[in-house]
Amino acid sequence: MSRFMIILILVVSIFWLLVPQIVYVLGWLGARLLHGHLPWRPFAWASLIILGLWWGLYLYGHYWGRFTYEVKRVEYSSRQVPQGYEGYRIVHISDFHLDGWAGHEKRLEEVVQTINGMKPDLICFTGDLVSFDYREVVPFVAVLRQLRASDGVVSILGNHDYNPYMRGLEPRQRQEFVDSLVRVQREELGWHLLLNEHMILHRGKDSLAILGVENQSCGAHQIIRRGRLHEAMEGTEGMMRILLSHDPSHWRAEVVGQTDIPLTLSGHTHAMQFRIMGFTPSRWIYPECDGRYDEGDQTLYVNIGLGGTLPMRIGATPEITEIVLKTR
Repeated sequence: MSRFMIILILVVSIFWLLVPQIVYVLGWLGARLLHGHLPWRPFAWASLIILGLWWGLYLYGHYWGRFTYEVKRVEYSSRQVPQGYEGYRIVHISDFHLDGWAGHEKRLEEVVQTINGMKPDLICFTGDLVSFDYREVVPFVAVLRQLRASDGVVSILGNHDYNPYMRGLEPRQRQEFVDSLVRVQREELGWHLLLNEHMILHRGKDSLAILGVENQSCGAHQIIRRGRLHEAMEGTEGMMRILLSHDPSHWRAEVVGQTDIPLTLSGHTHAMQFRIMGFTPSRWIYPECDGRYDEGDQTLYVNIGLGGTLPMRIGATPEITEIVLKTR
C-alpha cells in the first residue's frame, strides 16, 4: 500500500474519532451556558463505535468488495441497429486503475477469463487504464493482451491516463507519458486505441462505426478537455454509431440532442466506490453516474469500473457489462 493511502486512511480514522468529540464540545458549551451538565462518556463510546464501523467497512471493501465483480447484461434496441448486427454482443469494461491490482495478478486473470468466456463480438474499454504512471501497466501486459473478441478490443483514454495528478512535471514530460501509454496499448496489448477517431466494422453489407474521443470532461471535474467529437464523427455519416467517451458529463454537454449518436458508453465515476441501497454520493456530482440513462432515442451507459483510485469498494460492485444489440 502506498504512503499516500496509509496517510489517507489514518486521516479518515482521525476524522471519525473527532466528529463525536466536536459535537460534545459544542454541546458542553451550550450546557454550560444553560448551567447544565453534559456527560462525555457517551461521546467517547460513539467515537470508538464509529471508528470500528469505519475500519470494518474499510477492511471489507479492501479485501473483498473491490475484487468481487458482477456481470451485468443489458439489451439495447434501436431502429439504427443494422440487421447484420442483430444480437451483436459488446462487453463494456472501464477504469482498471492498474496500480490497485499490484500483487493481485491472479484476480485480474480471472476477470480476463470471465470476459473471454462470454465470447464477445467486441470489447470496449472506456479509459483510465492507470492511475498515475504508464509503467503501472507493465506487469499486466501478458494478462491484458489475452483479452479476445471477434472484432478485437477498442479503447480510449481517461483523465488519469494523461497523468495530470503528478506535480512538478513539464508539459513535455506529461506528453511523453501519454505517448508511452498509447504505444503500450496499440503495440503491446494490440488494442484499437481511438484518439478522436473511429473504426468501422463490417458484416456483409452492414456497417457499424465505433467512435472514440479523448477525455472531454464537461462537468464539475474539468481537468482534461481534449475531446473533439466532430473529428471522430467525420466519415461515418449514415452509419449506426457507438461513442466511447470516458466522462459521462460529455454526453449531456455535446451528444444528446446535438448529434444522432444513439449509444454512448462511459466510465469515470466508479459510483464513488460507495453505494448503499441504490444510493451513491456520486449523484451529487454526476447526474448520470451509474448504469443506463435514456433520453429520446439516445442512450448512455455508465460502467462503474473494475478498479479504483482507492483500494476499496463498499456496495459499488465492480462490473463487466454485456450489451446486446437488437433491431427495433
